[in-house]
Amino acid sequence: MDTILSPLYYAVSWIIVQFHSFFSLIFNPNSGAAWGLAIVSLVVLIRICLIPLFVKQIKATRNMQALQPKMKAIQERYKNDKQRQSEEMMKLYKESGTNPLSSCLPILAQSPFFISLYQVLSHIAQNKTVGFIDPTLLASAQKAHIFGAPLAAKFMDTAAKIQSLGASVTDVRVVTVIMIVLMSASQFYTQRQLMTKNVDLTVKTPFMQQQKMLMYVFPVMFAVFGINFPVGVLVYWLTTNVWTMGQQMYVIRRNPTPGSKAYTERQERLRAQGKIVESPAEIATKKAAEEARQNRQQPKRQTKAQRQGAAPAPAGTAQNRTRASSSASKSTGEQDAKGKGGTSAKDGAASGSRNTKSGQRKGQQRPKHPSKK
Repeated sequence: MDTILSPLYYAVSWIIVQFHSFFSLIFNPNSGAAWGLAIVSLVVLIRICLIPLFVKQIKATRNMQALQPKMKAIQERYKNDKQRQSEEMMKLYKESGTNPLSSCLPILAQSPFFISLYQVLSHIAQNKTVGFIDPTLLASAQKAHIFGAPLAAKFMDTAAKIQSLGASVTDVRVVTVIMIVLMSASQFYTQRQLMTKNVDLTVKTPFMQQQKMLMYVFPVMFAVFGINFPVGVLVYWLTTNVWTMGQQMYVIRRNPTPGSKAYTERQERLRAQGKIVESPAEIATKKAAEEARQNRQQPKRQTKAQRQGAAPAPAGTAQNRTRASSSASKSTGEQDAKGKGGTSAKDGAASGSRNTKSGQRKGQQRPKHPSKK
């Protein structure tokens, strides 16, 4: 491994030495500020060089999101034929010009520099020169401390080794734990920001579930492996996480994924600034939809007693309709009777007298026979 990455050891050590020489003009050459800022500057330089790969990563991620429905259809269609499934997937990638590995390019490109920095710091901890770090710079780097923790110290180092670097176990472990927590938290926030703001929520795909899983897996990985990283490597990784978080925030705000929450917020900002002018028909449609949403009322939930009390209402309503109908018929009959002249009146009087006599006859009771008393 040392033979293969030996050129990178020279490259990484040379960059660190150059930045250390610059910051030594401001800070003490043996201080953690000079060496720590040299490592931070190394990260910034690498990430600037990786911006084109980052742009490709964004495009590849969006293309993968757009292809998820088609990929799912292929998987369902050829679920019993894995070879045909792979062939159709490769054909889909070729037709759309998408490379699944493009989303991993920044991480893959950083890996050699990360490994090289790890080896350089390990050589410093073992009191060995490496690359452009000669014995003088080696002694200076060993004296450098960040908040009391040497650059080459690890969380898992023994007390004797930490004391040989001029520090205490408590200082090293407190600093490393704080940096690991910050490193994991920044990674979690970056992934969560991607899931909540820059994903098309109208399309539910396995890709979203995969990203959601990574949101929890990556911080755990950083926490587990971080205890074996030297403090200088933790500085490197924390800096690259913060850079990624800021870079992603800028991209999400300026160029969000269509259909995402960030895209809607961006459209509203541009609309408020007058940079997007909608047609009157679109404005009227949105206004009508908003008014309909506001006017729509949900039915109130009733208790069981209220529902039971309201059950006989239809019967009562029917009785009211019957009474109203009979009243209407009576009033109609009276109006007809009034409209027919004197003969109708006489007929009405005769009919009334007959009804009276009939009532009298019905009201009379014949005496019972004496034998039935």
